Amino acid sequence: MKNKVAFVFVSLVAFLAYTLGAKAGKARYKEISSAVSSFWNDPKVKKARKRAVADAKKATQEAAKTAEKAAKKAAKRAQKRLS
Repeated sequence: MKNKVAFVFVSLVAFLAYTLGAKAGKARYKEISSAVSSFWNDPKVKKARKRAVADAKKATQEAAKTAEKAAKKAAKRAQKRLS
């Protein structure tokens, strides 16, 4: 019974939120979209995105090298134990 009441309550809140949000309309959507677009295209943000991508690539390469070394080391250990 509690689950049904909770479901009805959540459904009602979701319906009201959707309805009231829809009344804000396209103007508010355009305002938010414009703000996000201007932020995304800001030169400082572009520079930070490029730096983050470069750092991620570098970290990935370093992790791959470390994993390769560890795998080789483990293979040598295993080979010694089997010999």
